[in-house]
Amino acid sequence: MEELGYHYKELPADLSAPIAVLRWRRRAWIATAVFAALALIDALVSGSFDYVLRGWLMGLMVCLSFCTGGLALLMVQWCSGGKWGLLVRRPLEAMSRTLPLIFLMFLPIAIFAKRLYIWARYTDAHAAYMHGLIDAMQAHAIAYKRPYLHLYGFAGLWARGILYFIIFGIFVYFLNRWSLQRDTDTEHGNWFWQKRFENLSGPGLVIYSLVLTGMCVDWVMSLDPTWFSSMYGFLYLVSQGYAALAMVVLVTLALSQYEPVKTIMRVKEQHDLGSLLFAFVMLNIYIAFSQYLVIWSGNLPLEIRWYMDRITGGWGPIAGLDFFFHWVLPFFLLLSREVKRNKGKLATVCCIMLFARFWDTWWLIAPSFADQRRNLHFVPGMLQYLFVPGALTALWLVYFFTQLRTRNLVPLNDPHLPQILESEHVHAFTT
Repeated sequence: MEELGYHYKELPADLSAPIAVLRWRRRAWIATAVFAALALIDALVSGSFDYVLRGWLMGLMVCLSFCTGGLALLMVQWCSGGKWGLLVRRPLEAMSRTLPLIFLMFLPIAIFAKRLYIWARYTDAHAAYMHGLIDAMQAHAIAYKRPYLHLYGFAGLWARGILYFIIFGIFVYFLNRWSLQRDTDTEHGNWFWQKRFENLSGPGLVIYSLVLTGMCVDWVMSLDPTWFSSMYGFLYLVSQGYAALAMVVLVTLALSQYEPVKTIMRVKEQHDLGSLLFAFVMLNIYIAFSQYLVIWSGNLPLEIRWYMDRITGGWGPIAGLDFFFHWVLPFFLLLSREVKRNKGKLATVCCIMLFARFWDTWWLIAPSFADQRRNLHFVPGMLQYLFVPGALTALWLVYFFTQLRTRNLVPLNDPHLPQILESEHVHAFTT
């Protein structure tokens, strides 16, 4: 290739994750222990187990965003192609392989569902209404949705939850298995593997959308059984891509300080990742505002109630800051070409986006409960919204870094590999 005028960098002999990943994992262990200790102390002082469960649900949804959002981005990359995928493929695969941990996080939610969901606590909605435990609107919604909102049986919360994880597990298994097989395959060409991944990932994205909709409806939307929205699942779908992409770009930028990612990380692909972040920032605010606009302009009384719970009684500033962190700040930062091409600045934007996901998840979950609905005030136990998600996210990072160490970071036998090994500024020789 040298005589054609192109300069190619050489891959290092060791393509495994750097030793620094072990250091990051050790720090994640420490963070897990610290947040878990703080959560335990706060639970003992406040005497409230309910807030622990609420914080657990928040942590579950954030970690689920990283895991299944990474799986979705992996399938998107296989369907769309592009050299940027070579940088993030192995981190995305490692994110998807954290699914067993997410299942373990789901179990406390299912076991203690009656402490979280009023439809699980009051199986006889009419009797609960007559005793003044729920209002008329809640009683009607629970009775109307009873065929779906129940814990056990063929279509209960437990059965659906297990089915969701089985479906996602099938895609995680084959995408990760085939990726390793492709690295060592010398018999089949790229066309064989590309079609194989596309045939799985194309339908997989559709199935992912349906399964994720079921998850967010079952675990978050049903906290308020009176809430109706046909866009709720799609809103979570986009927000998962938002969070997972910010996480994988942040991890890739950190890995680019070390070999082998340092060799293949070019400014061009970094700029592409920054542009993709910008696209998700725009898509996220578009979907969120579209849902709000349709409900508000249509003057739909049942749906408006859900928004009123989140913009009155002290929640208004929280909603405004959510808009600022989620869209305004990353939008204007990512408009800059310099930000997308500067590793430190792009990493800062990723941290802002990840913080915005925690903030938004809190805003979605906390006002669903009667003691905080339209009346934001600090009570003992509220710090569990910080401590428990912090512990679960740190634990997720421990498992993620463990998975990241099990495979080479650079996929071999990939047609984009020679292109990404080109020097940053290739040129033709003149004779």
